[in-house]
Amino acid sequence: MEAQMLLRDLEVFPSEEILSKELDVRVYSTLASFTSTITSPEYGLETEWRYYNDGKAWLCKVTHKKKTILWMSIWEGFFKVSFYFTEKHLEAIDTLEISETIKQAFMQTKPIGRLIPMIFDITDNEQLQDLLTVVRFKKNLK
Repeated sequence: MEAQMLLRDLEVFPSEEILSKELDVRVYSTLASFTSTITSPEYGLETEWRYYNDGKAWLCKVTHKKKTILWMSIWEGFFKVSFYFTEKHLEAIDTLEISETIKQAFMQTKPIGRLIPMIFDITDNEQLQDLLTVVRFKKNLK
């Protein structure tokens, strides 16, 4: 059975209370850790939850100044983090110190227009190291 995307009610803002109810303890703890890390002064990113009518769901856009770094969505049993890159970033991504599995999946992903998505399904803290490596890379792209 395919995982279901959560947070589909326009009337229910994804507050910490709602997120902690929707996700199991481990996943919520990982989400809270990730969010507090990326919004810390070291990363300096901002999060903004908005309801998008095209997908009929709440998504979290994470930005640095005016640049979109990533998108987050909440699913049954995990949260999804999506980055978008162009072809000119392929070589640099191949040199990142992240799991080869992630790199291979990314290299085989079909572009959406000119953008190539890199998607993480996050369930626990052990995945955050690779995720934060990609966050730093994307933030520092010119």
